[in-house]
Amino acid sequence: MPPVVTFDAGQTFLDLDLPFLARRLSERGVVVAPAALAAAAPAAWARYDALVDPAGGHPWRALMATLLLGAGVSAVEVPGLVDWLWDEQPRQNLWRALIPGMVELARELTARGVTVGVLSNSEGRLAELLAEIGVADAFAAVIDSGRVGVEKPDRRIFDHALAVLGGGAPGIHLGDSWPADIAGALGAGWRAIWFGRRAAPVDDPRVAIARDAGEARAVLARWLAG
Repeated sequence: MPPVVTFDAGQTFLDLDLPFLARRLSERGVVVAPAALAAAAPAAWARYDALVDPAGGHPWRALMATLLLGAGVSAVEVPGLVDWLWDEQPRQNLWRALIPGMVELARELTARGVTVGVLSNSEGRLAELLAEIGVADAFAAVIDSGRVGVEKPDRRIFDHALAVLGGGAPGIHLGDSWPADIAGALGAGWRAIWFGRRAAPVDDPRVAIARDAGEARAVLARWLAG
């Protein structure tokens, strides 16, 4: 059977789309320049990183509140806006900007005979989002916790992904969250690539790090060749 590689979605091949967020805020009468959101983003992500639940949680509201406050939105308006954006997230997902090179990497792997899927903790409409933004063709299947009813790091969702994708052996998972993606994959007997800005060297031959698509490609070339 062909090898299986799965990608997490947010912060792995999809990023927060700041111009789209600005347009959404304008629907509520709040004018914020994408440049102001971009300037506030580093502090917002630092806040997010400090709050990530060791069990694999996603401090979405804290990230968004810090981002809006840093971009100059009134503190009085922020709580209501965050609640509205959260409620709208299943319908108008804010994570729709493509991280450079990652979808191309998925397509390259497919062309080499690898079975590539998405394995994500999401709201249940991730497949529709990927179709909307034109990248659904890059993946053989989308395993969305909102539909499966089990979230990473629970090994059952990794086992489910392997069954859906037809893998005969544990796969390789790429993701940005240590508890959800990396520890989850290891617990299911998979190998893992810790991806993105928080990735740090790990003394475990089952784990590699990659800061960008080029580094992820190099790791996969080495592992799949073996």
